[in-house]
Amino acid sequence: MAKTFVADFRTAVISMVFFTILCGLAYPLAMTGVAQAVMPGKANGSIIEAKGAAAGSALIGQNFSDARYFHPRPSAAGADGYDASASSGSNLGPSSQALVDVVTQRVDAVRKENSLPSDAPVPVDAVTASASGLDPHISPAYAELQVARIAKARGMSEDAVRSLVKANSNKATLFLMGQPRVNVLKLNIALDAAGGR
Repeated sequence: MAKTFVADFRTAVISMVFFTILCGLAYPLAMTGVAQAVMPGKANGSIIEAKGAAAGSALIGQNFSDARYFHPRPSAAGADGYDASASSGSNLGPSSQALVDVVTQRVDAVRKENSLPSDAPVPVDAVTASASGLDPHISPAYAELQVARIAKARGMSEDAVRSLVKANSNKATLFLMGQPRVNVLKLNIALDAAGGR
C-alpha cells in the first residue's frame, strides 16, 4: 500500500512539474517569440509614436477635448473616463432614464461645440460610450460632423481636414466585419503634422 502511494505521488509530482514547464513556461515563450517575429508592433501593444515619443496605443481611446482636435466617443471607464485600468461600460440599458438623460446632455453638448442647429442629427457614437469605455475609433459620420470646428480652430480649409479624415479611415475588416472607422489618436497626430494653428 505504501509503495503504491509513493509511486502515485512521484508520478503526480513529475506530471505537475512537466506540465508546469510545458504550459507555464515553454508554450508562453514560444508564442511570445512567434508574435515578436510575425507581428512585433501588435505584440508590443500597437504603440503609436509622435515626435519621437510614444503618444499612446492604437487600441486604447484617449480624451481629446480641445477644439483643435477630433473628439473621441464618451467613456465610462473610471471616474473621469478613459481610465484603462478601469475598463467598463456604464451598464445602463435602453430603458434607463439615467441613460436617456446623459445622452440628451451629450447631444446638446455636441451640437453646441460644433455650432450645429438644435435639430441637427448626431451620430450615436458621439453620445454613447462603448462597452469597454476605451474605443479608440469614431465613425466617419462623427468625424465629418467635427470637420468645420477643427478647420476653423486650426485655420485650415475644411477640404484639408476632410482629406486627413479620409486618409486615416479604415473600411470594414475584410469588407465584412465591423463598420468603417477612424482612429482618433492617429487622426489627431496627422492633424498636428499637417500644421495649422
